[in-house]
Amino acid sequence: MPELIIADASCLIILTKIGRLDLLRQLYGTATTTPIVAAEYGLPLPEWMRQEVAADTARQQQLALLVDAGEASAIALALERPGCTLILDDYKARKTAEKLSVQLTGTFGVLLRAKRQGLVPAVRPLLEQIRQTNFRFSAALEMAVLKQAGE
Repeated sequence: MPELIIADASCLIILTKIGRLDLLRQLYGTATTTPIVAAEYGLPLPEWMRQEVAADTARQQQLALLVDAGEASAIALALERPGCTLILDDYKARKTAEKLSVQLTGTFGVLLRAKRQGLVPAVRPLLEQIRQTNFRFSAALEMAVLKQAGE
């Protein structure tokens, strides 16, 4: 059974900006997101992405008091899909999801997995491209990712 991946907007936006949104399809086959996240993404979703709405709207509304609406919708959906992995980059949203025992990765985790599976030869050039966007990350995080990548 393929791994269910739920993507938040930051991952979609970052991968699109560096021209590598296809990595999600190559790694997971399909990806799921919510209509709120799709609206935040702001571009048409590729045909291999699907949208789902969390059934528990009260939980989603509670989460929206802690994190932004897209993140809240993605976390709420992940809570309803046992065994899924949520791609989430925002620190506060990650901490919120971790407290709820949601399995997480981030955009950099996707890049590391792509390297391990031979879809990209190196992570460093992709991090350099991301650094040229408005996505902020620390030098310490960059060093940790490069160490994991063996670069």
